[in-house]
Amino acid sequence: MDIIYLLMPLALIFVAVAVWAFFWAVDDGQYDDLESPSHSILFDQEPSAQKTTTSISTSENKAND
Repeated sequence: MDIIYLLMPLALIFVAVAVWAFFWAVDDGQYDDLESPSHSILFDQEPSAQKTTTSISTSENKAND
């Protein structure tokens, strides 16, 4: 029964931190655009020239080692 005196304040602190984190995320803009990320996976994007050059130079370095 004595453990409840420890667990109740810990649970309340945990809930308070979770509520604070939720409101911080909302204020920080984490939930502003929920639609675009789900639609962006449907469209192919061309790889940029910089990524291609980096991957080629990396594979050449591995071949030379």
